[in-house]
Amino acid sequence: MDVLKLMALDPEDLEIVSAHVQDAVFKVSGLDYAPRSRQLSLVINRFVWETAEGRGKSFERRRSLLAFKRVSAVRSIGFDRKDDDKVLSLLAIQFEQNGEGPDGTVEFVLSGGASIMLDVECIEVQLADTGGAWETGFKPRHPAGA
Repeated sequence: MDVLKLMALDPEDLEIVSAHVQDAVFKVSGLDYAPRSRQLSLVINRFVWETAEGRGKSFERRRSLLAFKRVSAVRSIGFDRKDDDKVLSLLAIQFEQNGEGPDGTVEFVLSGGASIMLDVECIEVQLADTGGAWETGFKPRHPAGA
């Protein structure tokens, strides 16, 4: 089993992590923010883009953990965080820096106009596959230019 383990410490690294979690799906119940440890964890089912090219009709998804450290606040819009069974689709992760320092806002861009924003001291992110892959016949499609 080829498991993915990535770490991001700057905006360029975060773009790579974002590409690997594009079209991941997760339930609201998989979102956990621990204010004392200043960490946000998200259990996702990510689409395995790195093996999708050249495949026939079957593709893969993997269970993964996405962890952001040094998080001082979490905000969300466009969905009810109390609806544990709500399934959300992650389109991208973006970072907007505050001034010249390493702090800023990380945004999870979700389908349907929803988003999750994290105020971070700096970028410190880990992505790790935590389980085996399973087959899916569906490959996410994106409009031209998206």
